[in-house]
Amino acid sequence: FSKTLSNKGKEMCVQFSVKHEQEIDCGGGYVKLMGESFLPKDFNGDTDYEIMFGPDICGYDTRKVHVIFSKDGKNHLVKDTISCKTDALTHLYTLIVRPDNTFEVLVDRESAKNGSLVDDFDLLPPKKINDPEEKKPEDWEDDAEIPDPEDKKPEDWDQPKTIVDDKAKKPDDWDDETDGEWEAPMIDNPDFKGDWKAKMMPNPKFKGEWKAKMMP
Repeated sequence: FSKTLSNKGKEMCVQFSVKHEQEIDCGGGYVKLMGESFLPKDFNGDTDYEIMFGPDICGYDTRKVHVIFSKDGKNHLVKDTISCKTDALTHLYTLIVRPDNTFEVLVDRESAKNGSLVDDFDLLPPKKINDPEEKKPEDWEDDAEIPDPEDKKPEDWDQPKTIVDDKAKKPDDWDDETDGEWEAPMIDNPDFKGDWKAKMMPNPKFKGEWKAKMMP
């Protein structure tokens, strides 16, 4: 454009069509609206923009319509996933931004997302945050269950994981002089129970998950 455009107090519409000439596996069909400080000769993939909008496809994981607004040097992506078209036909993508801070995305003139710039983006800081001065009390119990102190390990619990196979017999052709001293193979011990752990019981001092107080 020959001069900077402003949509202050006006409804803004960004609309364009996309046609992939073949089944695309990875690639973007989005547009970027640049700010007034934009210099065409310096443009590259990292150049700052004001709005990025359009389909992005990469494998089976990324198949969505990007809606990104830039504010204070940070890009804010719409929270919800908006599906895009993945075939080789022509499709019309439309972004409408209204003065009341609402927006709408249409794909082929059908609404794909209606929302709010406040609720659907992290453009504004939260109204309340965790109080950084708030500390969890040392005696706060946030484990719902604890080992039962009355539960005791059985005296016969500790058993070796493997034992000598008492049914094994030294082969008749075994020669101690050439084969060495014969030893019966080891087998899994059917009495082995693993590490003992006390049964869990409700924690009588449980207070729930600790959360810091919120502050403006």
